[in-house]
Amino acid sequence: MSVVELAQPELVWDIQAELGEGPVWDAERKAVWFVDIKGRKLHRYTPANGETVSWDTPDQTGFALPADDASLVCGVRGGLHRFEPETGVFTLIQPVEEDRPQNRLNDGFVAPDGSLWFGSMDDSEEVQTGALYRWFQGELTRHDDGYGVTNGPCLSPDGRTLYHHDTLAKTVLAFDHADGVLSNRRVFAVTEDGYADGPSMDSDGVLHVGLFNGWGVAKFSPQGERIGKIEVPVQTVTKAAFGGEDLRDLYMTTAWLGNADKRGEQPTLGGLYRVRVETPGLPQNKIRL
Repeated sequence: MSVVELAQPELVWDIQAELGEGPVWDAERKAVWFVDIKGRKLHRYTPANGETVSWDTPDQTGFALPADDASLVCGVRGGLHRFEPETGVFTLIQPVEEDRPQNRLNDGFVAPDGSLWFGSMDDSEEVQTGALYRWFQGELTRHDDGYGVTNGPCLSPDGRTLYHHDTLAKTVLAFDHADGVLSNRRVFAVTEDGYADGPSMDSDGVLHVGLFNGWGVAKFSPQGERIGKIEVPVQTVTKAAFGGEDLRDLYMTTAWLGNADKRGEQPTLGGLYRVRVETPGLPQNKIRL
C-alpha cells in the first residue's frame, strides 16, 4: 500500500517558472540552484535569508551543477557551459550534439568520481533523438540512445545502479554501473499516475521521482516497489532534490508548461516548494574540471 507523507510542502519562491527544473543544493553557498528551461533563466534561492537571484541564460538550459572550482557547469542547448556566479558570464566548454540541432539538453547528475551524466531530448518532444551522456575530464561519451524525453540520471548509494528515465513512456530504467560503464539495461518501475520526471536518491536507497501531471513525488524501494508519495498542491513536479544542513529539506521545482489553462485554479504552478523529510539525501558531488 502506498504511504503518503504527513509533512506539508511549503511554497518558498512563487517564481511561476514556465518549466522549472534541476534543483540542486550548493553546500558552500547554502543555497538552491535551479533553472527555468523555457524561460531561459538560472535561479538561486538562499533559505537562511530568503534571498533570490536570477540570471539570463544563453539558450534553453536543462541543469546547472556545481563544479570543484566554485563555478557551475550548465547544460545549455548545444553544449556544456561554465557559469561564473560572480560575473554572470557563460563560457562554452564542450559542444554537444552538433549533429542533432533539434535537440536540447535536459536533466543532469554528478557522480562521486566527479563525472557529469546528463541527457538530451528532442525539443518538440515528437521524435526519439534523446541520448544519455557521460562527460569526464574533457571526454564526452554517449552511453544510451533513442529517448523521447530523458530525465536523470542518478546513482544508488553504493554506486552500482544507475537510474534514468524515459519520461514519455512513464518508465524508470535501471543499469548496472561500474567505473563509468553501463550494462544490463532494464525497466525498474512505471509511474502510472504521472510522467516520470527528475529523480533523486536518499541515503536509504529510496528513489524519489517527480511526477509531471501527477501531483507529487513518488518513492520507490531499491527493489522497484512503489512505497510512498509526497503530495504537492500543484500537478507538475519536475524534480525533487535534498538540501539543507542535514539534507532533510526536499526542494521541488514545478512548471506551468502544458498547463497554462490551470493557472487560475493553481496560481503557484511553477513555484519552488520545500518539505521536511525523515530520511536525508546524499551529499551533492562536484564536477571535476
